[in-house]
Amino acid sequence: QVQLVESGGGLVQAGGSLRLSCAASGNIFSIRPVDWYRQAPGNQRELVATLTITGYTNYADSVKGRFSISRDNAKNTVYLQMNSLKAEDTAVYYCHVRHFGMDYWGKGTLITVSS
Repeated sequence: QVQLVESGGGLVQAGGSLRLSCAASGNIFSIRPVDWYRQAPGNQRELVATLTITGYTNYADSVKGRFSISRDNAKNTVYLQMNSLKAEDTAVYYCHVRHFGMDYWGKGTLITVSS
């Protein structure tokens, strides 16, 4: 069983920065790719960023150049550094891994960007 817990959400002004954390119950991030998704009210959940075990990263076009995903294997934690935040970044952000065919999600953390 994989448990993921996100933290770091909150209210921030447009142009500001936040760093989200996703803590895992074990060393899952060293053996599986990890994603950050987000879901805004009334919208579908969308993929924001991916980090593979080899360090390859991929980002949605809407966040390229502003967001950065990283990992600390010693702490079993993945981060999402979010800079130059925009009102349209407002959403609940979720951490996700797929392990032996099962999808694991955290409960999410809310980011509200005021314009």
